[in-house]
Amino acid sequence: MRKAYKKAGVDLEAGYKSVRLIKEHILKTTRLGMMGGIGSFGGMFDLSKLDYKEPVLVSGTDGVGTKLMIARMLDKHETIGEDLVAMCVNDVLAQGAEPLFFLDYIGIGKNNPRKIEEIVKGVASGCIKANCALIGGETAEMPDMYLEDEYDLAGFTVGVVEKSKLIDGKKVVAGDVLIGIKSSGPHSNGYSLIRKILFKDNNIDLNTNIAGKALKDLLIEPTKIYVKPVLNVLENIDVHAIAHITGGGFYENIPRVLKKGQGVIIKENRLFKLPIFEYLEKLGEIEHLEMYNIFNMGIGMILIVSKTDQDQVLNILHKNNEEAQVIGEVIEETGVFIV
Repeated sequence: MRKAYKKAGVDLEAGYKSVRLIKEHILKTTRLGMMGGIGSFGGMFDLSKLDYKEPVLVSGTDGVGTKLMIARMLDKHETIGEDLVAMCVNDVLAQGAEPLFFLDYIGIGKNNPRKIEEIVKGVASGCIKANCALIGGETAEMPDMYLEDEYDLAGFTVGVVEKSKLIDGKKVVAGDVLIGIKSSGPHSNGYSLIRKILFKDNNIDLNTNIAGKALKDLLIEPTKIYVKPVLNVLENIDVHAIAHITGGGFYENIPRVLKKGQGVIIKENRLFKLPIFEYLEKLGEIEHLEMYNIFNMGIGMILIVSKTDQDQVLNILHKNNEEAQVIGEVIEETGVFIV
């Protein structure tokens, strides 16, 4: 009955098998407010179950870029699903929102149930770390659009925050301090340049040892999810702004949360030095300051708070097993100054 579609390159049976395999992973993401089951036309979430007086919904969508090509090279697809969740939930977190639910989209050349399960298992793992429910998704088998082993990912999340606690940067003043939270590596940004340096301009072995770790492990390390520790800070501290350091690095992301006429001084000796960035800078012969316009340089998330709150913020983050420290301050001069 399904022979014609299969001859066109779409295997419905493989699709059904994929759904069966991912069900157990999706169920692990259940949280308060989640409604319905797998298979509905739309994912549902009951906001009335949560105790919000003036809820503001904050949404975010993203992908993982060409880091997908590293996953394909290594035939390792679980951590890339975690990356997908991280890129979305960390963005809504920057507005002070608690992620509620997540949906994913997978476009693939040939439906491989094992590969689909790996990807969704990673998505579910990320959702658990962010305490958000995986309430829906789509897997589209598209021969001719992608090669058999190719796929692309996109994710979408919705979070909620009390209107009175929405973080928009309006409270930022000169003298506020920047608290940087350590990243796990390049996260999911800069991989087009990384691949050019490693594989186009040079023929670097993925097993190359960098400061005691294999290059392949450093490249596939999933993006850190900051939701739980940062929400813990927000419960106790009036945070003035949050910057998620993604594509564009320091120079593009920090100004997004400042008011007109404000800037920041970043003390380079206060940053967390990750060997992967030093390796890429030297091998690629990249101008030092340009690195800060591409990569997170060891800082995945920045909280801007009053100087009087810095010790309490650091104490909360350290109790949540996050490496964090003061890396700079806000000034009354436009720009990002690395000193």
